[in-house]
Amino acid sequence: MTGAALPRDQEQQLTLLQANLAKVETRLAAATAAADPLVADAAGHLLRAGGKRLRPSLVLLAADLGNGCNDAVLDAAAVVELTHAASLYHDDVMDAAPLRRGAPSAHTRYGNTIAILTGDLLFAKASSIVAGLGPECVLIQAETFARLCQGQIRETAGPRDGEDPIEHHLGVLRDKTASLIAASAHLGALLGGCPPSTVQAAVRFGEKIGLAFQLADDIIDLTSNQAASGKTPGTDLREHIPTLPVLLLQAEAEADKAAGRTASAAITLADTLQGDLSDPAALSDAVARLAAHHATAQARATATTWAEAAIRELSGLPQSPPVQSLISLAHQSTTRLA
Repeated sequence: MTGAALPRDQEQQLTLLQANLAKVETRLAAATAAADPLVADAAGHLLRAGGKRLRPSLVLLAADLGNGCNDAVLDAAAVVELTHAASLYHDDVMDAAPLRRGAPSAHTRYGNTIAILTGDLLFAKASSIVAGLGPECVLIQAETFARLCQGQIRETAGPRDGEDPIEHHLGVLRDKTASLIAASAHLGALLGGCPPSTVQAAVRFGEKIGLAFQLADDIIDLTSNQAASGKTPGTDLREHIPTLPVLLLQAEAEADKAAGRTASAAITLADTLQGDLSDPAALSDAVARLAAHHATAQARATATTWAEAAIRELSGLPQSPPVQSLISLAHQSTTRLA
């Protein structure tokens, strides 16, 4: 939420957010501390690398829709970031990703087994903290954890026979990414004392902005350099992990085949993407070609549509600095694609 000059009240909101995020960082450091140096180093590896801190920010902003930040809200913000970090340890093993947040992935530094166990440890740390927040928060965390696992299973299994690959992919993203972002808004609004109608609006906002953010991240993987994104460009392409630009391209290629346009650019590029992209030069060429294809522009438009839908979920709330900050967050989710 930076860039153009902000109104005074939003400047104050941003200052408050940054101060509370610093308190969350203290909690994260305490949660990943351990007597064993290897455990402490592995547990803090990704958290030390930084990150956008989108999820704890959303907890804090959602709480400000009500009575504002308190110790329970700060604990919830730590919970969602620990849960997110834990999922990344597992994801990077499954994806064989060499970089995360500009640093070597945990599995490349410690090996697959320690990386997986470290992810489990962080899930346990998050569960220990959320246990102090009451049964409703425990249930939110448990249901979110189930959705995270369900999304990974669905992604690994792929679409069923007759299932639309694009709808399947969006369903995976709802579970793997949007569920935790929605839970962040849910916990923040709940622990901030918001009325039920505001809590539900925050949850709906979180679910939709989560989808917009993940769609945007998949596009950034194609259109930004490693220094900007903190990960190797084209990782998903190399591992043949479907993203919306690829699925839109494949749908166009299938339509061209059905129409007898057997030499179309979409078919040629789709065939390239299905081939061996282990060579860095081949991968770089494929990334550039897909980034320039109109399927990527179409995916960008889809991300923007979801961000706009998220903003509409806030339309029934009184205008306030926290609402404006959430709207700015939604706009930022797609303006970073420019």
